[in-house]
Amino acid sequence: MSGTGTGRDEGPGPGRPPFGARLAAAMAEHGPLCVGIDPHRQLLEAWGLGDDAAGLRDFCLRVVEAVGGRVAAVKPQSAFFERHGAAGIAVLEQTLAALRECGTPAVLDVKRGDIGSTMAGYAQAYLVDGAPLAADAITVSPYLGYGSLAPALDAAAASGRGVFVLALTSNPEGAGVQHARGADGRSVAAGVVEGVAASNAAARAAGVLGSVGLVVGATTGGAVAGLGLDLLGSGGPLLAPGVGAQGAGAAELETVFGPARSQVLASTSRGVLRAGPDVGALRAAAGAASARAAAWRLRSR
Repeated sequence: MSGTGTGRDEGPGPGRPPFGARLAAAMAEHGPLCVGIDPHRQLLEAWGLGDDAAGLRDFCLRVVEAVGGRVAAVKPQSAFFERHGAAGIAVLEQTLAALRECGTPAVLDVKRGDIGSTMAGYAQAYLVDGAPLAADAITVSPYLGYGSLAPALDAAAASGRGVFVLALTSNPEGAGVQHARGADGRSVAAGVVEGVAASNAAARAAGVLGSVGLVVGATTGGAVAGLGLDLLGSGGPLLAPGVGAQGAGAAELETVFGPARSQVLASTSRGVLRAGPDVGALRAAAGAASARAAAWRLRSR
């Protein structure tokens, strides 16, 4: 699965550049686009594939063939693999291996969040060298307290990997938690952003993109401004789901991210995947989406 990227990448490890630096280089080379792999039943059927492990494997490897080495990152959604049981997890392992082979950073969307040894177990599953499900970065949930993420943050730092922390999501239910304010008037989301900024302090001081990012929905409108979130000061990449088919375009991205635009990794799934199953059509759709994301960032400077 060759592309126009930097060639085979054996994955993060001792002596490798940190995730933030590698992601920044990938965004500079390919444009700031992350393609989601969300193989739900309806999409498999639309591609003429069975809703089983064999169809799942065909789907995922076609996507990797189409976009591997050509976009900044790819984000498999773990739930759509887990629903197929052990066979689905095996396909996820193959998909992550294929992304490593073509040198494209894999952001595994698992949204894990727990405490103590359980969080350490999740970190060992996804963020250490040699783990079958090791990815370049994972998504995590901070709602047991930002400090509960320490095992994942530590494992990621030790292996040159990254994490994206949920901060401001576009689902209506999220506002009840994320917009809530404590006795000091600070919102939950602001506390998460401040935690990420502290985790990226050394990278910010060095003038490079940090390896601890935020998940901020591209369709959250004026919530960033209303909650006083300093996305620019977070110092990390900003994973922005909701671009394209879910409604966010250049105007919405500018409203949400403004001066932090250079840190945005725009994420789209349906906008690219609906072009399948033809590999060439998928590749063209990803290229167009990446060009639009890059043009927004340049136009907004």
